[in-house]
Amino acid sequence: MTAHLAVPKTYKLYIGGAFPRSESGRTYEVVTKKGAFLANAARASRKDARDSVVAARSAVSGWAGATAYNRGQVLYRIAELLEGRRAQFVEELRTGGGLTEAQANREVDAAIDVWIWYAGWADKYLQVTGNGNAVSGPYFNISTPEPTGVVAIVAPQESGLLGLVSVLAPALVSGNAVVVIASESIPLPAISLAEVLATSDVPGGVVNILTGSPAEITPWLASHADVNALDLAGASNLEWIDLQIAAADTLKRVLPPEPGVPAAAVDRIQFFTETKTVWHPKGII
Repeated sequence: MTAHLAVPKTYKLYIGGAFPRSESGRTYEVVTKKGAFLANAARASRKDARDSVVAARSAVSGWAGATAYNRGQVLYRIAELLEGRRAQFVEELRTGGGLTEAQANREVDAAIDVWIWYAGWADKYLQVTGNGNAVSGPYFNISTPEPTGVVAIVAPQESGLLGLVSVLAPALVSGNAVVVIASESIPLPAISLAEVLATSDVPGGVVNILTGSPAEITPWLASHADVNALDLAGASNLEWIDLQIAAADTLKRVLPPEPGVPAAAVDRIQFFTETKTVWHPKGII
């Protein structure tokens, strides 16, 4: 019997619910910790980043307009799909991330737990972050959080799956659409997550996943006028002060870099919301 011919894989981007090649045609090699070839991944360009923002903007109204309960159910379904593809994620973390099988299984477990944790907050964070305000007059004064819009994220670079989930899920909970730059060295779990999203109930454009160089792509997202917020969780090795300055030109809110994988927290949900306050006279229908 002849040996099976290896078929090198070339993975694509995830933009607008589809899997396009980079418009530049560029790819880069994904390798193991020992340097062995695993696959080719698309190297996203400025045009790909702009296309992702357009797709995200077109998806915001539909996703934000869904009920909080519905968003929670959609997000919970993603956790179910992650569990169903556990073996694939474990293998990608083992080969690309250099983890042992036990370590990879723990990371997948943690990623699923974090996703479920955030999904559970979808119809609860409103009660925690919104409030009725005391005013001296015959009025009701109520503050409620609303999604900020399009959020651009640099995922943690040392964690292929848990880091990505830990920054992606909280931005989605309140109804934002996201453009996320995956780990450059461990991109395969992000691409597999894109395949999960494509077969889930998440509308196309709500999540857009770019692979390639964060140093190349992030400045364009930081300065893009149609991006409303910037999460620099995985940007500690970039010129993140310059990125904050670029974001300030278009009045973006910015989460600065932080070491490791961000802990699950309601504060991360709240950061990507805007507070709307409504006044209403008492006794008038």
